[in-house]
Amino acid sequence: MSEAMDKTQGIDHLAIFPLPLVLLPNELLPLHIFEPRYREMLSDVRKGKNLFGINMFTEETNFDSRPEPGSVGCVAEIRDVQEMPDGRSNIVTSGLVRYRLLEYIDIGKPYLTAEVAFFEDDEQNNDVLTPLAEEVFILFGRIAKAAFKMSGNRGQLPEIPMAEPEQLSFLVTAAFNFDNELKYELLQTTSTIERLDRLKEILLRAVDEMEASADITKAAQTNGHSKKKLDI
Repeated sequence: MSEAMDKTQGIDHLAIFPLPLVLLPNELLPLHIFEPRYREMLSDVRKGKNLFGINMFTEETNFDSRPEPGSVGCVAEIRDVQEMPDGRSNIVTSGLVRYRLLEYIDIGKPYLTAEVAFFEDDEQNNDVLTPLAEEVFILFGRIAKAAFKMSGNRGQLPEIPMAEPEQLSFLVTAAFNFDNELKYELLQTTSTIERLDRLKEILLRAVDEMEASADITKAAQTNGHSKKKLDI
């Protein structure tokens, strides 16, 4: 059992916070808590394990007034809370582990509460998984370097650690501004290989264009004097 799954031990129901976004494991998410029902939720959650669930929900795409049973969400772990005098709070959360929403239960609270089933990816073939993860890691590194060059090399190029394949797949997904539909698709799959394959396809389409754009940007910053000829 992973450390993330271990933190959910003993939890038989979870407070649910519907939002028009997809939270991924290991992704940081700051939130502003201002509605009375979610102020109460935050107070209750802080008395326990500092965990609540985030499910993607938009009234435009749902006929019900809440996320559907069977949908997949991600546990948000509270990392920091800044309380304001008027009762509002700014909090920082981190995605912990995924769950499937089974059914809603009434515990006499104004916010949604549900029984959930926590899950992680299925066991994978390491002979396929390991080299695939390395390919995605290399492609992601190339894109990060290109983005850094396009910024004019301001600041420092962050070191990108090689993570476990499942964790890596979510870190890479979180780094890009994917639409909610794609993020949700990647969130709910239980195959690390399938997720990394999809990311590899996306990165392969993007990396050459990013590197070419970075070279053009660098050339423009040097008044067009570049040592590398670009075919454009």
